[in-house]
Amino acid sequence: MNKQAIGTRCVQGGYRPGNGEPRQIPIIQSTTFKYATSEDMGKLFDLEASGYFYTRLQNPTSDAVAAKICELEGGTAAMLTSSGMAASFLAVFNLCSCGDHFISSSAIYGGTFNLFAVTLKRMGIEVTFVSPDATEEELQAAFRPETKLVFGETIANPALKVLDIEKFARVAHKNGVPLIIDNTFPTSVNCRPFEWGADIVVHATTKYMDGHGSAVGGAIVDSGKFDWTQYPEKFPGLCTPDESYHGITYTERFGIEGAYITKATAQLMRDLGVTPAPMNAFLLNLGLESLHVRMKRHCESALEVANYLENHEKIGWVTYPGLKSSPDYELAQKYLPDGTCGVVSFGIKGGRAAASEFMKKLNIIAIETHVADARSCCLHPATATHRQLSDEELVACGVGPDLVRLSVGLEDAADLIADIEQALAAI
Repeated sequence: MNKQAIGTRCVQGGYRPGNGEPRQIPIIQSTTFKYATSEDMGKLFDLEASGYFYTRLQNPTSDAVAAKICELEGGTAAMLTSSGMAASFLAVFNLCSCGDHFISSSAIYGGTFNLFAVTLKRMGIEVTFVSPDATEEELQAAFRPETKLVFGETIANPALKVLDIEKFARVAHKNGVPLIIDNTFPTSVNCRPFEWGADIVVHATTKYMDGHGSAVGGAIVDSGKFDWTQYPEKFPGLCTPDESYHGITYTERFGIEGAYITKATAQLMRDLGVTPAPMNAFLLNLGLESLHVRMKRHCESALEVANYLENHEKIGWVTYPGLKSSPDYELAQKYLPDGTCGVVSFGIKGGRAAASEFMKKLNIIAIETHVADARSCCLHPATATHRQLSDEELVACGVGPDLVRLSVGLEDAADLIADIEQALAAI
């Protein structure tokens, strides 16, 4: 199936009905599943058989949609979570425990930055942030004996920095750890990080994959390529018996292709319960069916808006990887030749006050915390999603007080430009 075009996978991946079965993925809106004997159910609890016994761990609807995302990314195993933040947390926590360390690009979503710098620190897990433009030598200097992974975003939210995936993967693998990539902004349509050396991919499916602001969700996909068994001392959770699951060793039972996701499901989802609702998985699948069509329109309109802003006298600067003037243009052409995303960041001359006044005057474009939606929306991150960060941390994330993040939707680009023009004229 992976040999088929990405659009075909968007429409038909994951679920293939048999004769007389529903054409659309069924919504299995049930918490529990019936079995004839305790022995039958016991095999599921022992991970000796496939099936379902409680939706907190797995559900047929969610699994079918996870399988589609797995096909889109070219992975070997995947799972859905209740949110993108849950996906990022589980992806890291599946490998790290108290006393461990990991490395992350500093240009990441503000909520993820706080998760790493504050919440995981309270759990005894430390992070070192590095510039997305760090040299290989600078990356190498951040490693410690207890380092378990490297994390980055394909296109950073909202700084829109494009990560050099191959470079980060090369240094990670040199040190015997995997590279985890958040691929939310470009989606699998515009970039497949596994093809560039990444090992695990996470998504906030709430964004473009859903695309309609209808269901919060997340996903984790494993490439199945990282050989955990080569580093058993680094990854004991995968390479030694799990006493909470009858002494199963995940890599022995499920191989390197399935160990990571099985552990995340059987152990972390069991204990933490960040479970997606079956109805939300169904809504996500509806969005996925048109993802390849929508992403093309998002990117085309965003480039048109970015070109307009770049030539406006009241705009101080514009960041969009698709612009030839962007310092990340060459990286974007390498990793994202078919388009980047529909998000444009820019600064209005006059700083924070001017940005606030501009946003008040918009009519079509709404002020929302959301992004990557069919409807255009904008945000002033310094006073919203990134307000918990200090000025120094804001600078490190590439978020200044004048920055406006504009998510270009599916409306006609001419109407969006007209809305921006009248709002700028009012400043």
